[in-house]
Amino acid sequence: MARLFVAVQPPDEVLDRIESLPRADAPGVRWTRRGHWHVTVRFLGDAEIAEAVAAVAVLDAPIAEARVGPAVSRLGRNVVCLPVAGLDGLARAVATATAAVGEPPDPRPFAGHLTLARLRHRAACGLAGTRFEATFPVASVDLVESTLTAEGPVYRVITERALRGAP
Repeated sequence: MARLFVAVQPPDEVLDRIESLPRADAPGVRWTRRGHWHVTVRFLGDAEIAEAVAAVAVLDAPIAEARVGPAVSRLGRNVVCLPVAGLDGLARAVATATAAVGEPPDPRPFAGHLTLARLRHRAACGLAGTRFEATFPVASVDLVESTLTAEGPVYRVITERALRGAP
């Protein structure tokens, strides 16, 4: 068993722009790092790797276009993120393909986002509202293993699945 999720990885040019956002040190603010920036389209939780690989292998979804922004926002009280639109159909297809793997699919509507920081004790980082817009084609998804450590999660891509129409 492993802690798994299916994710979309933004291209380097988008990651470079995200990296240029101001990230001041502040009490209670834990910034995420470039190696952690992705859009989770489905969290599987603890699941058998072989079952997850087999489910992702039958995923049938067309290439999508991710639209990031238009500004940094909050997701709940504790997450500072960039909203990401355009991946609803992909998220539904991933949920269908992986429905029998790990935790049941989340029944709530998909809320695509890329996490920039996590906040504790009502902290503020001053980044919410900062304008940021980008688009990029999504031609594949990754099945990722997440290992939790004292220094934060360590991610390992297990397999990549090309989407319909990808070169």
